[in-house]
Amino acid sequence: MVSRYSQFSRLASLLLVAFAFVLIPYAQGQLPNHLTKRVVADYGSWSKTQVPPYSAAQIPYRELTHINHAGINFDANGNLQVPDGFIEPELLNQSHALGVKVLLLLGGDFGGMEANGAPAARALVENILAFEKQYGYDGVDLDWEYPSTSTDKELLTAIMAGLRSAEPSYVLSVDVPPWNAGGYDTKRLQSVINYVNIMMYDCAGQWTAHGQLNSPIFWDPRDPAPYECQPGGSASEAASIYLQQLPPSQINMGTPFYGYVYTNINQLFGLCPNSAWTPDGDCDNTVLTGNYGPNFKPVINKQGWHTIYDPIALVPYMLRDDGGPGYITYDDYFSTYNRVWYSDWVRGLGGTFMWSLDADYDGHSQDLMDAMYAASAINVRP
Repeated sequence: MVSRYSQFSRLASLLLVAFAFVLIPYAQGQLPNHLTKRVVADYGSWSKTQVPPYSAAQIPYRELTHINHAGINFDANGNLQVPDGFIEPELLNQSHALGVKVLLLLGGDFGGMEANGAPAARALVENILAFEKQYGYDGVDLDWEYPSTSTDKELLTAIMAGLRSAEPSYVLSVDVPPWNAGGYDTKRLQSVINYVNIMMYDCAGQWTAHGQLNSPIFWDPRDPAPYECQPGGSASEAASIYLQQLPPSQINMGTPFYGYVYTNINQLFGLCPNSAWTPDGDCDNTVLTGNYGPNFKPVINKQGWHTIYDPIALVPYMLRDDGGPGYITYDDYFSTYNRVWYSDWVRGLGGTFMWSLDADYDGHSQDLMDAMYAASAINVRP
């Protein structure tokens, strides 16, 4: 009986043979809107039904180079699962009118596909190609959270190589976490994909016992529980990890348009009291997710909250004026600008990306998107 690992090894070898001679990564290419650094936006199809609603009509296309359109998954056999209302012709039309590329952001049943072997991987590639041809998409952003075995590496590389072989003009990217860089065969991927997106967020959350910062730019050594975020617990460290594996032009640094509310602590790096008895020893259900535009922006230095900046991490957090329970870790215009500016121009990365566009929208403005563009466009002349 042939093992799944052998099947995927053969598949990856076949799909990669066309690229065996490639010694340099895919080039950046000319970017739209006079930008010299990528500005990549994640846009979820479900945001049309949120409050406030966010659709293709609200996207600031002139501030972007690429859009990752999220909402489609795939099953264990490689069949795409397309929700009602996903297709938005306006998204493709307005993007392409300005030269902005639109990629399908895909996740799915990787474990089931692995069990079903190489035929499922080939079916997925064929189904993606057919869908993109029908609707006019420009590539694929693959979000696998997270590859953990050598078989996983082979599967991911085989899928991306299959897409590249079929459509050399596609823009192909992979979303990667800073703490699991070993889960990706970057040596082979770099000759197949255009770039990786480092998911530089979610250090904070219900999965930690302490009130971590969601996305530090620099690591604050005062953190009493570094093991909850390391390795790659800051933009600076995450950049250093991936720069050892990929050229800077193939790296985008992530920035979040959302944050977390710890409801039962009242200080930075505070220990959640309930972590003493929760089954996993973490904060669990006492941490809530919030978006910048509708949730955090209205209470910055208002309604009993005040903002403090971590002087080392260079990101804000909020505490209650009366010292009561409540700690919010988030990003504002200044931290977003600084993270993007640092990543693009100090570390020389190819660009930045965010999750997600709708989280920045308050019904009128998009402050974080404006900050991201401003930091990316500092060398743009009118």
